[in-house]
Formats: sequence, C-alpha cells, structure tokens
Amino acid sequence: MNIIKKIAVYFARKEFCRNAISEKADLSVFEKKLTAKVITGLVLIFVSYLIGLPTAVIIGGIAGAKFNASIAAFIITVIYGISWLILMLGAYLAGPKYGKAISRWAVRVVLEKILGAEAKKIAALPVQNPQRSDTKK
Repeated sequence: MNIIKKIAVYFARKEFCRNAISEKADLSVFEKKLTAKVITGLVLIFVSYLIGLPTAVIIGGIAGAKFNASIAAFIITVIYGISWLILMLGAYLAGPKYGKAISRWAVRVVLEKILGAEAKKIAALPVQNPQRSDTKK
C-alpha cells in the first residue's frame, strides 16, 4: 500500500471523515436561496484566492526587479496576509454551515477517489477506540 493510500485510510477512520462518507455528504445546502451576507462572504473567499498567491508572485516579481529582495519579501508578506484576512472575513460572513458543507463534501470526494469502494467499508467499521483519553471529565 502506498503512502497516500495509508494516509487516506488513517483519515477515513476519523469521525468527521467517517460521517461524511457514511452520510454521503453533498452540497445540497447551496440549493436554498442564499442571503446577501452569505453571498458577500463567498465572494470575499473567491477574491482572497485571486489576490493571494498570484498577486503576491506578480507584485513580488516586479518589486524584486525594481527594488531589492527585502522590499519584495515585505510586499509579498503583506499582500499574502491581506488575502488571508479577506479569506477569514469571508468565512465569517458565509457562516460555518456552508464551510462545513464544503469541507464534508470535499473530504468525501477525495477519500472516495483515493480509496474507492474501500472508503465505504472503512466508514462502516465500528470505532476501534470510542473513548478519547484526552477529554476532560
């Protein structure tokens, strides 16, 4: 078994992934009419991806050619930080319901792509250690 499949099996045994696979997580939450706040949040998330790495590379390249490397590194860091702040604001506005729906769907799709039919078998297995030792009582 290759390393990617071993990692996928490890995560498929986790509760979040098991539930996503066994409940056949989908994006049906997006079928309902979205509020203006949620749409704004989703647009901000999209914009953060657009200005994140591509803009940092382009602006960094220009700054590196025109100025010295330390100024370019500073500009790249600031732009990338701003894109993360926009991402977090978008995630806050969109709400946890939509973020969780996308996460569950993505986990299910990726694990089923890597493991195939084995993903459903792993999700159906009983939990080996249902009690966690790090929880407070």
